[in-house]
Amino acid sequence: MESGLLLPDVEDPDAAPFWAGTARGELLVQACGKCGAWRMPPRPMCPACRSLESTWIATSGRGTVWSFVVPHPPLLPAYAELAPYNAIVVALEEDPTIRFVGNLVTSPEGPIDEVDPASIEIGEPVRVVFAPVEDVHLPRWVRA
Repeated sequence: MESGLLLPDVEDPDAAPFWAGTARGELLVQACGKCGAWRMPPRPMCPACRSLESTWIATSGRGTVWSFVVPHPPLLPAYAELAPYNAIVVALEEDPTIRFVGNLVTSPEGPIDEVDPASIEIGEPVRVVFAPVEDVHLPRWVRA
């Protein structure tokens, strides 16, 4: 298990339901309770209609690689020994305007530097997996 990484606040009122979902193995998206517009990252107000009502919708967890980068040192100390590694942006299958950032791995327990960045292709299909890191289940991605 990785440690020392910068981790999200799982108790943040806007994002807590998202992190509760990842702990259950679900990739959730916040949706406006009034107009239904999906939004990510979670926030208190709908950018489309300004409603403060929201709900959470379970997704398929499938998408495609929209973009990626390969960070190299110098980096924050917790990430330096893992570099170079990939950081991908995934466009969600149900709504490609909803995008998640994570790492392409071969299994939930795989290290973030295990996939050769030269093998990553824009548009390739991926599916979400959840990596337990300390008290958070981080969404990561495997090839579909």
